[in-house]
Amino acid sequence: MTKTQAKDGAAAAAAVATPLQPSPWKLGGALWSLGMPGVVAVVWALLPPLRANEALLPVPLWTVALLSVLQTAVLLALAVAVGAWLAPRVGLQAPAMSAWLTGKSIGPALRAQMLPGMLGGLAGAAWLWALSLVAPAPLQPSDPASAMPLVVKLLYGGITEELLMRWGLMTLLMWLAWRVGQRGQGQPGKVVVAVAVLLSAVLFAVAHLPATQSMGGVLTPQIVAFVLVGNTAFGLVAGWLYARRGLEAAIIAHVLAHLLSYPML
Repeated sequence: MTKTQAKDGAAAAAAVATPLQPSPWKLGGALWSLGMPGVVAVVWALLPPLRANEALLPVPLWTVALLSVLQTAVLLALAVAVGAWLAPRVGLQAPAMSAWLTGKSIGPALRAQMLPGMLGGLAGAAWLWALSLVAPAPLQPSDPASAMPLVVKLLYGGITEELLMRWGLMTLLMWLAWRVGQRGQGQPGKVVVAVAVLLSAVLFAVAHLPATQSMGGVLTPQIVAFVLVGNTAFGLVAGWLYARRGLEAAIIAHVLAHLLSYPML
């Protein structure tokens, strides 16, 4: 065997051992498409209260709705782009989506994430139910019909939020911690991963404060503490699942937590 043949053989073996990864553009576009139904759903759900106060709007209602969709769509595009470019550098991934985009079966990737994701979803549902028992009065809807529809919680909360907060934000935080703490050398260590999971969980909780204010009016210290503790706890679960199992595991957990807790809340 010549040296050229040996090199070709080694290259072929390496290609077999290393799964093909989709291009960042392809992966980002697919994940953006996955998150957009949630964007449309949440804006659609907000139309009735906006319509009730349409006379106070500075522009027509359809303009407000369109701008809301465009604004969130751009934010989602930035998040999926950050994840698509930086996730491979720090060992984060969306295994099932990557397998599908490269023409491979998604079964093995999903099976590896299904049980951890389901356990995370069960824990999340139990946590949401426990929180509902001690929620401050302003956060308990007086009219069940005014609660956010389940489809919005599943599409936006379960999928779009994970793309924004885990795939986009947590990936960026882990990359920054890896660059600063390890000078971009080797795989991110446990401390780097823990910092990214914790910070993204806290910011995930902080991001819920504006919606909480629209429900409860005044953000009292009690309400702020309730929202931060409640959402940070689940953010830690979702972040750990993303770091250790993959993006789809975090999505499964988030969707299942909303699905199982919805009848109780």
